[in-house]
Amino acid sequence: MKNGADSEFGAASSPTANGEQRDYVTMSIGDQMFGIPVLTVQDVLGPQNIARVPLAPPEVAGSLNLRGRIVTAIDVRPRLGLATREGGKAAMSVVVEHENELYSLLVDSVGEVLSLNSRDYQRNPPTLSPRLREFSDGIYRLNGSLLVVLSVGSLLDFGSRSEVA
Repeated sequence: MKNGADSEFGAASSPTANGEQRDYVTMSIGDQMFGIPVLTVQDVLGPQNIARVPLAPPEVAGSLNLRGRIVTAIDVRPRLGLATREGGKAAMSVVVEHENELYSLLVDSVGEVLSLNSRDYQRNPPTLSPRLREFSDGIYRLNGSLLVVLSVGSLLDFGSRSEVA
């Protein structure tokens, strides 16, 4: 399966070239709603058996086996500077492909696919926390809530960023 987004979540709306709709898989981490462009998502999985990787950074939860392929699991909570999951709650996995490698982003819960009007998209406001700005491409203001669009490339870029405590 080259791109699971079409079969798993339905066909995406027309590309953003016409400026009309952008589709996002929504997820919650803590009490914040995030979105990832639907075409970057390969799969959504329930709780998985994750093997720890010795000496890995805290953001690397370990690795998992996805249909015979080893996938690195990234816990998004420490990456965003958030506390660990309460009460040992199991994480959901959002599998994305980045630079021809699969990664599992561990999040608290996965919501629905939202089609949002590209005219409602905004660049990161100055009031967004610096840590979120580091990993965000922009935001959408929804009825009483904020959808932060995650930059998968920034989340997975461990080498060139200085970590903020």
